Amino acid sequence: MSKQIVDYIIVGQGLAGSCLALQLIQQKKKFIVIDQPDSNSATQVAAGLFNPITGKIMGKTWLANSLFPYLNKFYQRAEEITGSRFYYTMPVYRPFHTIEEQNEWMGKSADPEFEFFIDRILMRPIDTDQVKNPYGGLLLKHCGYLNTQVFCQSVRNYLAKLNARQEENLDETKLTFKDNRVYYKNAEASSIIYCTGEKISQSQFFSWLPIKPLKGETLHIACSTKLNVIYNRGVYLVPDIWKVGATYSKQDQSEGITTEGKKELTEKLDQLISFPYTIINQTWGFRPTTPDRRPILGPHPEIEQLIVFNGLGTKGVSLAPYFSNILTLWMEKRLPINNEVALSRYYSLYWKSA
Repeated sequence: MSKQIVDYIIVGQGLAGSCLALQLIQQKKKFIVIDQPDSNSATQVAAGLFNPITGKIMGKTWLANSLFPYLNKFYQRAEEITGSRFYYTMPVYRPFHTIEEQNEWMGKSADPEFEFFIDRILMRPIDTDQVKNPYGGLLLKHCGYLNTQVFCQSVRNYLAKLNARQEENLDETKLTFKDNRVYYKNAEASSIIYCTGEKISQSQFFSWLPIKPLKGETLHIACSTKLNVIYNRGVYLVPDIWKVGATYSKQDQSEGITTEGKKELTEKLDQLISFPYTIINQTWGFRPTTPDRRPILGPHPEIEQLIVFNGLGTKGVSLAPYFSNILTLWMEKRLPINNEVALSRYYSLYWKSA
């Protein structure tokens, strides 16, 4: 087999690896992606929801004003490149639980921090045949969903046409570093980037990183109701793909679906919607999370050619485009990586574990 000289090797092709590959295509870089698809990766089970106002306290997502305009252009361009459809903009409707919550959001609607993302404040119930919202609710804009399965498969197909994909698990015993170059089997590159999600713990180079798997379960339902918004309160319900989710179980590290997960999701869904449905399927996966809920980007503390792009957690759809660009700019032009996401913030853990 002839030697393959490329600029980069990407390991893993979930959201992180797919977005990074697209960035490198834009930069006209030569690379290969080494990946073995996993039916229970976070990308495969996610509903792909992106929403600027999230959490129990309904705060604006970190860096929302930068992330959301960027992801909109990025995914639209990705559709053009791959010739596939996977990016859908759609409002999110969140019912109020109390009059007090309604009043609180009436005040927030005039706040410049929120006004860009708020479409309307509904003071009275709407569409009661669809959603339980006795106190009205909050309608958000600049939201939607990415069909993550179609997205990753579309990128996978495109990479195959470029002969830039190898379907296998990386064998680290065949990985060597010499003279500021990376060598893997018949390939040579300037750098190798690990985009392997929660499986990073299996790497001899990055097992010390504080990336913990957060299990999530989702439901796939069927119904005859037509929706034009995403409902989100306790659980989300995404139309078209009809996914309901997701659970967040830090304690459960078992593989497979659970009756507890199904019970939690159906109870919360029944509190949210008014129409009948049938459960078609239940899925599960592990999200790669970090202690500070920020992604991890940058070089290994001792081997600069060894790079990581990981820890996207529950917001991978909104984080991956923006931070794949940040990482690409560092790799290509050595522009600085924000300290909040730089791998260097965890270097002390490496020295302790060494």
